[in-house]
Amino acid sequence: MRAVVQRVSEAWVQVNGRRVGEIGQGLLIYLGIHASDAAPDANYLAEKILRLRIFDDPAEKMNLCLTEVHGALLVISQFTLYGDCRKGRRPSFSEAATPEKARELYDYFVSKCDQQGVKTQTGMFRERMLVGSINSGPVTILLDSQKRF
Repeated sequence: MRAVVQRVSEAWVQVNGRRVGEIGQGLLIYLGIHASDAAPDANYLAEKILRLRIFDDPAEKMNLCLTEVHGALLVISQFTLYGDCRKGRRPSFSEAATPEKARELYDYFVSKCDQQGVKTQTGMFRERMLVGSINSGPVTILLDSQKRF
C-alpha cells in the first residue's frame, strides 16, 4: 500500500461539481492499493500516518503529529500510485489491486483512522474527482507499507 501524504492548511474534493469532502488543517492522503495488500498493510500505514511528526511545534520545528494538532484527514483513492512507466509511454497498472479488493482495503484504512478519533473525509471511490489543496510548507511524504522506498 502506498500513500502520498501532504500537510495542508485546507483541502477539498469535488465530484460532478459537488463538494463531497473537505478539511481544514490536516493531511491530504492519496492512497494506492497493491494487488497483494492486506489488512496489515492498512494497519501499518494508518498508524504511521497518524503518528508522523510533521506539524510544527511552538519553536517551528516539525515535532507534532496529526492527533496532537487536532488535524483532519482527507483520503483519496489513487490506483495510479501503482502505475509502472518503465516500459513505453503509457503506464501499466497491472500491480494495482482490483477495484473490489481496493475498495475493501480503502474502506478498512478509513475506518482505522476514524477509530482513532480523527475527523476523516473521503472522495468517492472509482469516480472522477477534482481535488484541491493548500499545501502547508510545502510538506509531502511518500510512504509504502512494504518499505520499497
